[in-house]
Amino acid sequence: MRAAWVLLAALAALSAYYVYLPLPGTVSDPWKLMLLDATFRAVQQTCHLIHYLRLSHHLTVLNYLICTFDKLKSVSSEDINITDAVFDGVEVRVFEPPAKRDERLKRSIVYIHGGGWALASARTSLYNNLCRIMAESLNAVVVSVEYRLVPEVCFPEQFHDALRATKHFLQPDVLAEYSVDPSRIAISGDSAGGNLAAAVCQQLSKDEHLTIRPKLQALIYPVLQAFDFNTPSYQQNMNMPVLPRYVMINYWIDYFNGNYDFAHSLLINNHTALDVGQALSFRGRLNWTSLLPSSFKKNYKPVIQTTGKAEIIQEIPALLDVRAVPLLAENETLQLQPKTYILTCENDVLRDDGVMYAKRLENAGVEVTLDHFDDCFHGCMIFTIWPTDFSAGIQTRNSYIKWLDENL
Repeated sequence: MRAAWVLLAALAALSAYYVYLPLPGTVSDPWKLMLLDATFRAVQQTCHLIHYLRLSHHLTVLNYLICTFDKLKSVSSEDINITDAVFDGVEVRVFEPPAKRDERLKRSIVYIHGGGWALASARTSLYNNLCRIMAESLNAVVVSVEYRLVPEVCFPEQFHDALRATKHFLQPDVLAEYSVDPSRIAISGDSAGGNLAAAVCQQLSKDEHLTIRPKLQALIYPVLQAFDFNTPSYQQNMNMPVLPRYVMINYWIDYFNGNYDFAHSLLINNHTALDVGQALSFRGRLNWTSLLPSSFKKNYKPVIQTTGKAEIIQEIPALLDVRAVPLLAENETLQLQPKTYILTCENDVLRDDGVMYAKRLENAGVEVTLDHFDDCFHGCMIFTIWPTDFSAGIQTRNSYIKWLDENL
C-alpha cells in the first residue's frame, strides 16, 4: 500500500513537472493554458513518434486526432443557414443569416482558418462556431475557405486555393446569388490564415482585371515573414504556449516541403546572413529596429550573421517569395492595400510580424488599426468553447467583431 502511495506521488510530481511552465504574470487563465499546452505537446510528441516509425506523417496524425476530438463538441445554429459549396474547385463553407424584411444586400467576410497551413478545417467546431457568431453578430454572409493542407500539398497550393475561392466569390453573379453588397466585402484570417489573407489581398490589389475588391482586410495574429526568427517577440516568447519558436520554424519547413536539417540554421538566421546575396534586397523591408516601438524592442538585440548558408535559400526560394511572406512586399504593393485591422498578442512569437506589417502599411499611406492585447496568447480567439474556453478568446473575438461592425 505504501509503495502505491509513493508511486502515486511520483506520478503526480512528474505530471506537475510536465504541465508547469513559467508564464508572465499578465497571461489570462495561466493554469488552463498550461494544461492546454501540455496536452498539445503530449499529442505532438506521440505524432512525431509515429512519424519516426514511418507509420504516417506526423501532421496527418495530428490533424486526425484534432478532428476526432472536435467531433465531441456540438455547435449548432437555428438562425444561420450553413451550406457547403465548391468555388472554382475549392471547397468552402457558407454561413448565411436569414433575410430581413427591408434588407436588400448583406455585407460579407471571406475567412481563412489558421493551423500552420497543416491543421484544422473550416468544418471544425472551433471555426464553425467563430464563423457562425460572425454571421449572426454582423448580419453578414461568411465564406470559410477549406484550402488543402500539408502534407497533401505544400506552398504555393494553399495560396492558390485561397486566391481561387476568393476570386470566384468576388464575381458579380456569385455575389448576387448570395445577396452580397459588392462594396462591403472583407478578407480575414488568423495565424496561417492571416498569412494567406494578406497574400491574397496583395495579389488581388495588383489584378487589373478585377472589378470588385475587398473593402477591408482583418488579420488575426498573422504569420507574415520567415526572414528573421530573432525579432524581440521571437526571443521573448521562444518557449511560450501554444506556439514555441521551434514549432513555428517546423511549420515553415513543412509548408515549403523543406529539410528539417535546416531548422537550427533558420533559428539563428543563417539563411539571411549578410553574405547571402538573395536576401540583401529584402533586409531594409524588415528592419525591426526602426519598425517596432521601444516598448516592444526593450533590450533585445538584432541577430545578424556575417556568414551564413546561401544553400538554404537556393533549396527553399519560397522563404523570400512574397506570396508566402507578405511582410516582404514592396512599398508599391502595400500602397494598394485596403483599410486594415491587425490583432496581436503580447505572449506570441508572431507579435512583431503583425506590428511591423501595421507600421509598413501605415508608412505606405494605408489606414491601419493595430489592436494589441497584453494578456493574450497565440491562437486564443478560437478557444471559446468548453473545455478549451478562455477569457482571452472572448475578449479578442469581441474586439475583432466590433471593428468589423464599425468599418464594414
